[in-house]
Amino acid sequence: MSPSPAPRAPLRRAEIVIDLAAIRHNVSRLREHLRTPIMTVVKADGYGHGLVEAGRAAREGGADWLGVASADEALALRAAGDEGRLLAWLIMPSEPAEELVAADIDVTAYTIADLEKFAAAGDTLGRTPRVQLKVDTGLSRGGAAFADWSKLVGMARILEAEGAIRVTGIWSHFSASENTADPASALQEKVFAEALAVAEEAGLRPEVRHLANSAGALLRPGARLDLVRVGIATYGVDPAPGVEGSPWADLGLVPAMTVRAELALVKPIEAGAGVSYNHTWVADEPTRVGLIPVGYAEGIQRRAGNRAEVWIDGARYPVRGTICMDQIVVDLGDASVERGAEVLLWGTGADGEPTAQDWAEASETIAYEVVTRIGGRMKRRYVDTDVDTEQGDDT
Repeated sequence: MSPSPAPRAPLRRAEIVIDLAAIRHNVSRLREHLRTPIMTVVKADGYGHGLVEAGRAAREGGADWLGVASADEALALRAAGDEGRLLAWLIMPSEPAEELVAADIDVTAYTIADLEKFAAAGDTLGRTPRVQLKVDTGLSRGGAAFADWSKLVGMARILEAEGAIRVTGIWSHFSASENTADPASALQEKVFAEALAVAEEAGLRPEVRHLANSAGALLRPGARLDLVRVGIATYGVDPAPGVEGSPWADLGLVPAMTVRAELALVKPIEAGAGVSYNHTWVADEPTRVGLIPVGYAEGIQRRAGNRAEVWIDGARYPVRGTICMDQIVVDLGDASVERGAEVLLWGTGADGEPTAQDWAEASETIAYEVVTRIGGRMKRRYVDTDVDTEQGDDT
């Protein structure tokens, strides 16, 4: 699939355009390249692309599993009709488990209390919960501490033998898989292998063992195991930009998100005129500036002021001054750009327009944050460049 601009529609004030064909293509291509079953991660509202819509497109592209953080996300997918394998991994102690178990959602246990909670829910419902065990191999975030791992595994085996739960998976998460020079990933693979050995010795035989995220799957083939969890790469965003030896450039993945707006105003300013709050940019000669009706209320990073660029009529123009709550100023110079023109904040990059990665660098952050933050007053519009259809979304 070649990158192509999303089909044009009458301009709104500003909108987020999501190409579902790109998501389908990316999942299919990743599955072909990795030669491993894929869990497409659609947490955080599908990384800003829409939970249900991204999940559906991923399934159509061949996703074997979907993965989410919260119970609400998992239940929303079920309510929307998703019936495939689905893992949730951040279930709160206060959240009842019965609805998750009833919906055939695989749930993640970090503690013995989690196991007992899931088993009790299964007993209430008269069905066997599907439970995955997560071990912390070095991220020091979610998952059982390695010191507690044997106890967790032992209780899981007892409950499984009683028919109270079924252990379907064991997993962990890399801390720095995008950094090939960091020895942490190799150490985590070693610790994970030790955790699997403990589980096997206890008698657990899970369906899937999984460790690799997007960067891990691409850069560490030995970590692919039975399943890979692919998040950001699903949406055509490189998880490890600039890393030597990455296969990214050869995969042909396509960014699925384009952010576009209507240019609200064009006007001249004189040399010496300060632009936006606190005059962090001052014109050194007469110029024309344009006003874009989005700002940090839509999730645009203020740090991108005087650093980011936008695309108008086939050329890039620099953001000037401080990014405001609902306005961005750009320097148009002497270009013949007029009020009402289409502005691309970011897109596929196929024609030279900025990408989410460009905005990440301008904002001193990662592209994950750029695509998941964007929204606010902007609507999403879904297009499908394979079949040339589109639909709106009020989110």
